[in-house]
Amino acid sequence: MKKVTIIKIGGNIIDSPTELEQFLTDFSKIEGYKVLVHGGGKSATKMAQSIGLVPQMIEGRRITDAPMLDVVVMIYAGQINKHIVAQLQAKNNNAMGFSGADGNLIQSAKRNHPTIDYGYVGDVKEINTTLLGTLLENGIVPVFCAITHDKNGQLLNTNADTIASELAITLAGFFDVTLTYCFEKQGVLSDSEDDASVITEINEVLYSKLKAEKIIHSGMIPKLDNCFNSLSRGVQQIKIGHHSMLQNPDVQHTTIIL
Repeated sequence: MKKVTIIKIGGNIIDSPTELEQFLTDFSKIEGYKVLVHGGGKSATKMAQSIGLVPQMIEGRRITDAPMLDVVVMIYAGQINKHIVAQLQAKNNNAMGFSGADGNLIQSAKRNHPTIDYGYVGDVKEINTTLLGTLLENGIVPVFCAITHDKNGQLLNTNADTIASELAITLAGFFDVTLTYCFEKQGVLSDSEDDASVITEINEVLYSKLKAEKIIHSGMIPKLDNCFNSLSRGVQQIKIGHHSMLQNPDVQHTTIIL
């Protein structure tokens, strides 16, 4: 079975030109089929604040009204996505940038929550596996931003961790999939002030305990929720940590297990 490596990078890597350059160098050296998914939350927040919008977050997820949607589409699908694609092309990776609307690759439904109005936020419902497989088999490196659509003309802001997870789950039916979440830390920390306090392995029981003790909170919650969902649905391996582990597997990181 052919292997696919899916990497998701967060805003702190994107916001640092030096970190982004090193990550893309490491990513470009990965052999075989690969997919990159990026967020960009801090860039969107800065842009929103510069035009007088007040960003709102609930448990690491952005509330997205119509003006905020315009900002995230501009930043995620435009500035960040095309910058990354251009840099990967410079590193001889035939990258192509996508939102979920392009080629109907990722279709979502507007979130319907009983108590919270998330606005124009989407939950992934369907992935165009045929087209995605064709892209990979033709040597394309897909680069997905955190924007999807509902097939009725509406773009939707969608959690990038979730997109990476759903892509991994879908491709796991056809490939041996490794899912890696890269950010600025070495892994999930037991003490957010101590970069050396990496939790090297987390299962569901430990995760529940760490959440209850507020050791794991905010944006790490949806990330780990997605990890356990992916493992339960066929993804073979999930790692969280610094991008240096892409070329050096001995670098300390967190492995998620059932």
